[in-house]
Amino acid sequence: MNFSQLLTAVRQTPQAVTIPADWAQGRACFGGLMAALLYEAMHAKVSPERPVRSLAITFVGPAEPLVPISFEVEILREGKAVSSLLGRAVQNGQVVTLIQGSFGAGRSSVVEVAALPALEIKPFAESGPELPYIKGVTPEFVKHLSMRWAVGGLPFSGKPERRMGGWVRLRDAAEEPVTEAHLLALVDAWPPALLPHLKSPAAASTLTWTIEFIQPVASLTTLDACRYVAEIEHARDGYGHVAASMWNAHGELLAISRQTVTVFA
Repeated sequence: MNFSQLLTAVRQTPQAVTIPADWAQGRACFGGLMAALLYEAMHAKVSPERPVRSLAITFVGPAEPLVPISFEVEILREGKAVSSLLGRAVQNGQVVTLIQGSFGAGRSSVVEVAALPALEIKPFAESGPELPYIKGVTPEFVKHLSMRWAVGGLPFSGKPERRMGGWVRLRDAAEEPVTEAHLLALVDAWPPALLPHLKSPAAASTLTWTIEFIQPVASLTTLDACRYVAEIEHARDGYGHVAASMWNAHGELLAISRQTVTVFA
């Protein structure tokens, strides 16, 4: 199943979605996909007039491929402008992913501050080679995504730089508008920015993740590549704190992300 088909599945039968093995990340399902599917279930419970503003995501435990997952949503509060929701992905009776989401309608305000300019990087066509899918080396989900490095080193290259990033888009996708669900998968497709510091493979994973969306989402489709840059703010004792942003090719800000990452090296 491709990304679009999985989104359709969670809309139609959120109580039982089975993720194929080719969306795996080690022994678990790809975290960006888990977040996207749970967000999609939450989005269905909110008025279209209240777009998502922020999500706080915790990967409680690994979600197994090929085992049904239930995507459950609880509305915590419906205010005049903001809806607060709690989403749970449950597998074998255990919560594996948890999201607290804030969905809010726009309102008139005298405050308006433009986004900081996008970091300049080489265009998609001129950036580094595409990250190949190598069975047993790269995660299985990489076969569904096209990623090109333009900033920093590749994972396990021994390059201790603060920044890492480049371009990303879905691979072999039918053309359709990019939504927040797509952005969740595109942002989390990138490995932790700590990995280029290592000289040999080691395990790493996202512990917590917060992401904020710029509304309305700038116009782009699944055929377009997005620009992503992450920056390590601090790392020690096996934990790293990483801030990142994603823009479209025109430099319009799409999302602001922050992750606490664990690294076992």
